[in-house]
Amino acid sequence: MTRRRGLIVSGIAIVALLLAMAPAEQQMQDNGAGIVAFELAGGQERADEILDEWGDAGQDAAREQLLIDFAFLIAYGTFLVLAVAAVRDRLDRRGRTRLAEIGAAVVPFGAIAAACDAAENACLLAVLDDAGQAFPVLAFIFAATKFALLAAALAYLLVGIGLSLRRRPA
Repeated sequence: MTRRRGLIVSGIAIVALLLAMAPAEQQMQDNGAGIVAFELAGGQERADEILDEWGDAGQDAAREQLLIDFAFLIAYGTFLVLAVAAVRDRLDRRGRTRLAEIGAAVVPFGAIAAACDAAENACLLAVLDDAGQAFPVLAFIFAATKFALLAAALAYLLVGIGLSLRRRPA
């Protein structure tokens, strides 16, 4: 499969999976908090508050959303790895070697973020199953790491795309 085809397929999968997760997210929002609030609860007390707000319907929606998210994280992880690699290569071809070198370090961020997301989901499913007090803290750590890596990858993409479209100063 070519990089272009991989970007198209993973991009379509991202949109389809976001649409699949939307009803569960809405159910959680209607009962007080969305999944991101649960991801970033940070401790058992706040996680319990969210679970109480959600009730059984919201908790079922959270389980559904988290299970779909396992496919979503594969899609966005793949997309980000391919997109960063494409921007890195474009910058290199345009003589922006320093930024291309930075891109080489950023390429795996999408995959690492997806792995953190998978670990976070496992922790959150454990919280939903009342498996122990450490899981909300672990979920927070994985979520914070995921969000930081995603922000860095997206920033590189935006800067890289912008600079690759500009002519290099003489």
